[in-house]
Amino acid sequence: MITKKNIFKFFYLFLFSHVLIWTIIPSITNENLPLDTIEALAWGSDLDWGFNKHPPFSAFAVEFIYEIFGSEDWAYYFLSQIFVSISFLAVFYFAKDFFEDIYLAFFSVLTLVGVFFFNFTTPEFNVNISQLPFWSLSILFTWRCIKYNKFIDYIFLGLSFGFGMLSKYLFLYLIFSIKCLFIYLFLKKKLKLNYIFASSIITLLIILPHLIWLSDNEFITLFYGFKRAGGIGQFSDHFVFPTVFIIKQFIILSPVFLMTFFLLKKIKIKKITIDFKMIFLSFTFILPILLVILTSIVMGAKIRTMWMTPFYLLVGVFILHILRKNFNLKNYKRFFFIFTFLFVLSPSLYFTVSEINEFKRTDYPGKEIARLVQNKWDDNFSNEIKVVVGDEWYAGNLSYHLNSRPKWMIELKNKEKINSKEGVIYTGNPKILKKICPGIYGTIKPVGYCMIGRK
Repeated sequence: MITKKNIFKFFYLFLFSHVLIWTIIPSITNENLPLDTIEALAWGSDLDWGFNKHPPFSAFAVEFIYEIFGSEDWAYYFLSQIFVSISFLAVFYFAKDFFEDIYLAFFSVLTLVGVFFFNFTTPEFNVNISQLPFWSLSILFTWRCIKYNKFIDYIFLGLSFGFGMLSKYLFLYLIFSIKCLFIYLFLKKKLKLNYIFASSIITLLIILPHLIWLSDNEFITLFYGFKRAGGIGQFSDHFVFPTVFIIKQFIILSPVFLMTFFLLKKIKIKKITIDFKMIFLSFTFILPILLVILTSIVMGAKIRTMWMTPFYLLVGVFILHILRKNFNLKNYKRFFFIFTFLFVLSPSLYFTVSEINEFKRTDYPGKEIARLVQNKWDDNFSNEIKVVVGDEWYAGNLSYHLNSRPKWMIELKNKEKINSKEGVIYTGNPKILKKICPGIYGTIKPVGYCMIGRK
């Protein structure tokens, strides 16, 4: 029997096991880091307040780790799990205060094992993972702001909003929903606005450098987002894409529904009471999802499944709140059976897929290619490699694996000419590159490499 005295022990054991398993498994099975992580590292090699695809926080995070650990792949899997664990911690402490029942808080986090966004896909540190802690912390501090009205909570809320926006623009859906909640409570005279402006100022100060960068770079990141979400230009997009999206969400959440079922003494949903707690969850959990669906309907946008990664952090809290009268702690053994099954199944599947499928990006021999490139460079030039030019994958891998940690560029900024003394490698189409290369040319299929350095 799990007692209140040892429930924290079980919870932290769960976090530790989650971090350990999802750091070790990909470290063993993967030859190379995943695409999005290499992409973030490429951006991090030449840090700026924004990049062609996303805001800068994911690049800041991986570059911080690179400064400490260098090109040790396990460190980036570990980084990803730290972000996931912080989000779980924030959900747990929110749920603990929300339910005023530590058992419900405990199980509301464990049910998240049923969402593959929080296990199978987590080895790939990307903008979706980087949102997780700030999403859950935003919800935690929103709850604390409303319940306790302490200035320090508004400060932390502003920080969470700011770093969340620097992670990915979809974070705006949560910010908008929370602002709507504040307005609702203000109109109901249940909340004063004395501290809310302080949190907004903090958020603005954090994202201001990125806003300036956006303006200076013709809002390139926004246009990329709209392009990625675009449909195929047919009227049916406004109906087909939202419908497919909704069906996918039910499939994704089906393991959570199954896990919750084992905690109930019976399935009986009475009339849902619209109290403050339900209102809070409606704004912080339901509304952001509805806004995504509305976006798909209005714009005919094809919502990528992975974009929903942070949106389901409260799914366990929401379901248990609705069904808490049916909650039966005596069924915990049945719950832990399915929990353990899913907890073991996910990394087992990851390991199996990694071993069987030999055509994944994580099988790319990035270290070996970097070694071959470095050897050819050393045979022909005396200076270090300072710049690599090309796409985020091929050139980004060189930037990550080469000892000199050259800066990555997708193209030469402002068509500037790089002096040969700096040492530059161009990657790209071998047929084109061979014709125009003014230096030493080589090919490692399917990519061509043009090296320009000092003899």
